Amino acid sequence: MITSVKTCATRGLTILDNLGGWLGMLGLRLLLAYEFWQSGVEKFRGDNWFGDIQSQFPFPFSMVPVDASWFLSTWTELIGPVMLVLGLGTRFWAFSLLILDVVAWQAVHAGNGYNVCDNGFKLPLMYLTMLIPLVLSGPGKLSIDHSLRQLYGR
Repeated sequence: MITSVKTCATRGLTILDNLGGWLGMLGLRLLLAYEFWQSGVEKFRGDNWFGDIQSQFPFPFSMVPVDASWFLSTWTELIGPVMLVLGLGTRFWAFSLLILDVVAWQAVHAGNGYNVCDNGFKLPLMYLTMLIPLVLSGPGKLSIDHSLRQLYGR
C-alpha cells in the first residue's frame, strides 16, 4: 500500500515537473508582457512627464536626456512584452525590463510606501520578483529561445 502511494506521488510530481517546464515560465512571461505593454502604450499615447522626476532617477539614468529616457522606456515596454510572449531573447528583454522596473521603483514608487493604492512599490516589487526567474532560468520550453537552443545546441 505504501509503495503504491509513493509510486503515485512520484509519478504525479514527475508530471507536474514536466508541465512546469512547458508552462511555468509561460505564465510569468504572459503576465509581465501584459503589464509592461499597458505601460508602454500609455507612454506612447501620452506626454513625456519624465522631466518632472528625472532628478529622482538613479545614476547614471539621471544623466540621460529626458527625451531619450522617454523613448527608451516606451520602446522597451512595447518591444520587450512582444518578445516575452514569443520567448525570443527572453533573458535580454527580462533584464532590460528589470532595469526599467528598478528605475521606476526608485523614481516614482519608493517614497510612497508599499500600498499599490498609494502608488507604492508593491507592483514594482512583484514585477522584480517575476523578472528574476526569467533572467536566471530563461523562458521555459514553450518558447522560441528553447527551440533555437535545441536546434543549435547548448
